[in-house]
Amino acid sequence: MPASSGNGAVTRSTLRQQIADALRDEVLAGRLQPGQEFTVKEIAEQYGVSATPVREALVDLSAQGLLDADQHRGFRVHEYSLADFQGMIEARGLVTDGMFHGLAKGLAAAGPAGSGTGGRVTGFASDSPGPRGFFVRVGDPRAAAALAGVRRRGEEARRAATAGELNILIGYDLRFWRELGALFGNPYLTDFLHRLHVQCWVCAVQHLRRLDDLRGRLWSGHTEVVDALTRRDLADAHRLVDEYDAHSLALLEGTAPGGNGGTLV
Repeated sequence: MPASSGNGAVTRSTLRQQIADALRDEVLAGRLQPGQEFTVKEIAEQYGVSATPVREALVDLSAQGLLDADQHRGFRVHEYSLADFQGMIEARGLVTDGMFHGLAKGLAAAGPAGSGTGGRVTGFASDSPGPRGFFVRVGDPRAAAALAGVRRRGEEARRAATAGELNILIGYDLRFWRELGALFGNPYLTDFLHRLHVQCWVCAVQHLRRLDDLRGRLWSGHTEVVDALTRRDLADAHRLVDEYDAHSLALLEGTAPGGNGGTLV
């Protein structure tokens, strides 16, 4: 059974979502360990609520891949393997690449073969539509304002990563990618990408918390991604995402049993 965070009883509005969020945070914080079991009754008693919203919240978390349901024993935190993480990273990179490619609709064609662009679009045309009409024109103030807001979130994530503050980083990282994804106007893509990032962090925390000092070892290129998109350099945005994926995988491979202690690429 998870330890109480000390925040008191959960209020009854949006109870199902609040309980799901609270338990997800317990998993991300490492207070609920992989394989740990608990029942609906235990969670209901902890939060002082009825069993129904708790059961609904646990079913939601099971559907998201964070919990496993056992008909006779309740629920347990899902145990992800390194192979699972590798699959998540691959899926995350493909989705993010696809999101960036959405910006390529109507953009200037890539340079000729051998020009060093690698066949990728390197910039926006001077007057071209973006996904769902968001990036209507280069310099559109809506786009600039939205990207500036995401960049501020990225600055907080970068500071947390540099300081090795894992709990703070996770919160800002999830918000950064969710808000960045929302700019492209497809809620299905945004929700799917958010779920992948949550699953990646759930898998990662069990390994990262074995390290005594994470300062300077966590990826901190959030603002660089926004800067690349702001100057319409999709090739650099792709490069940064590839770097993020490789960095994440190398870090976890290094902290897993038998690894090299977390040496990064």
